[in-house]
Amino acid sequence: MSTLPVYRWRWAPDGYATRRQLRVQGLRPGGQDVAAQLERPRRRGRPPLVAYLYRVDLAKPVRPMTAGRWRAHAAMMRARRTCPECRRDAGYVIPTSLGMCVPCAFPEEQCVA
Repeated sequence: MSTLPVYRWRWAPDGYATRRQLRVQGLRPGGQDVAAQLERPRRRGRPPLVAYLYRVDLAKPVRPMTAGRWRAHAAMMRARRTCPECRRDAGYVIPTSLGMCVPCAFPEEQCVA
């Protein structure tokens, strides 16, 4: 097992990018292994933050969204917006901390205007 090259924050050479940086360029890692590691130091003896770097020259274009993927995404978002108590579309993603829409979670705070 070989060790990964480790670079300090903002000192990675050209030709490497994080997943997020690849996505901005319209690329994805495409099955390649992590090529290097970026470490951002933190204070008070905490371990550094780590980001994995991929080679840009081996990255592949992002796959386009198909009609089926768009339908699946819309269904997933609809399910996240639907309140399990009142079965209505809340218009926002239901907070997992509440598990239901705000009017169902706090009915006593709803005042009639």
